[in-house]
Amino acid sequence: MQPQAVIVSSSGTVSEQTLSSELGWTLKPEGLCREEVCVLVPDRARLVSDAGVDLETFAELMDRPVVVDPVAGLTAIGAPREQRRGALNDLHAPDFALPDLDGGVTALSDHRSKKRLLVAFSSW
Repeated sequence: MQPQAVIVSSSGTVSEQTLSSELGWTLKPEGLCREEVCVLVPDRARLVSDAGVDLETFAELMDRPVVVDPVAGLTAIGAPREQRRGALNDLHAPDFALPDLDGGVTALSDHRSKKRLLVAFSSW
């Protein structure tokens, strides 16, 4: 499961236009809307300021996980709860690609029908 969006924003906010173009949500008087679906915004002042739309508040309203790296100016908003729950229930990893030790790129789908072990680590 890949994040819904990764947005570059040093302030943790984006313009309403970016919210619409990157995430497909439009801020309307009735709330945040995408196609025929609208989500009520109980505290509009918390969501929208002169700086723009607060991405952490947006993710909270959408019931999506969010990770903010203020140093890098990145905000990643995850997939909706039902999509995450579905991935846990069916135990299928989404396809992704990572660089390998030889400088190439290897995708999970390159190893279909084989057993795989993924080891993730960090030097920090």
